[in-house]
Amino acid sequence: MPSGAPIPTAAPTTAIPVALNPVQETLQRVRAEVGKAVVGQDVAVTGLLVGLLVGGHVLLEGVPGVAKTLLVRALSASLSLETRRVQFTPDLMPGDVTGSLIYNAQAAQFDFRAGPIFTNLLLADEINRTPPKTQAALLEAMEERQVSVDGTARMLPDPFMVIATQNPVEYEGTYPLPEAQLDRFLLKIVMPIPPRDDEISVLSRHAAGFDPRDLAAAGLTQAASASDLVAARQQVARTRVDQQVLGYIVDLCRATRSAPSVSLGASPRGATALLKTARAWAWLHGRDFVTPDDVKAMATITLGHRIGIRTEAQMDGSNAASILASVLATVPVPR
Repeated sequence: MPSGAPIPTAAPTTAIPVALNPVQETLQRVRAEVGKAVVGQDVAVTGLLVGLLVGGHVLLEGVPGVAKTLLVRALSASLSLETRRVQFTPDLMPGDVTGSLIYNAQAAQFDFRAGPIFTNLLLADEINRTPPKTQAALLEAMEERQVSVDGTARMLPDPFMVIATQNPVEYEGTYPLPEAQLDRFLLKIVMPIPPRDDEISVLSRHAAGFDPRDLAAAGLTQAASASDLVAARQQVARTRVDQQVLGYIVDLCRATRSAPSVSLGASPRGATALLKTARAWAWLHGRDFVTPDDVKAMATITLGHRIGIRTEAQMDGSNAASILASVLATVPVPR
């Protein structure tokens, strides 16, 4: 499956707000706090916030050492959310993630021992290194926000978000995520090597004593609470979407299905995901309505991983980003 492309780091100039309301300002402070620990990854920070605002999951793709794990830990600390990390390996079993029944000899019964998935932010590190049966263990949790063991459904905490990572360079010993599971991720974000100036800034911080294992010493503090996140989600859900903009989202997704280079286009779930992310993007930029520019801003990272490309098209150099750029250029924009 082709890689996504970075989202713009700024809203379209015609949509810049005059002022933010208190809840929006609080979420902007979260971005600032994460920036104390992570440099040069503003796109990924914004994408994770979008995921939290609409209750979606995020797939991060990048080479080792671009601060994927640090980003999740910093986001968790700035929101005071519990986070757990699971290193996905070839011998990892589904019960190692979801939990399992353990026999209690004293009570002569089986007790459920919760797995690491019972947390707010689950970092599924190198998800493509574990077999499909263990990858599939996440499906129910991601879609239904629950885990079923021995016929009993156990609800996951709220908020709950899976942030999975994968290395785009190494393919030996990996198990690519199937289309059905990729479709469960709201966004796929590529984390690039930061620009030279940002990389110098990273080294300067380390030279000054920055320890990525001690975020408190870096000055990172809680900027928002769970109640702030609830209020933000309520405001995002009330963000208005005109009927013409809804039609534009549908037309974009339908255009991916008929593109000659595409073997699998965006599904109705993809259209719903684009609606959600466009709403969150608009809200983060201080508006209570969605514009076509908001849809364009989120289209590539929301739909890119949902598109299957024909083999011959891949050999000709086509990828999801170029196909979506063509779709965005040809589908009429509502006025």
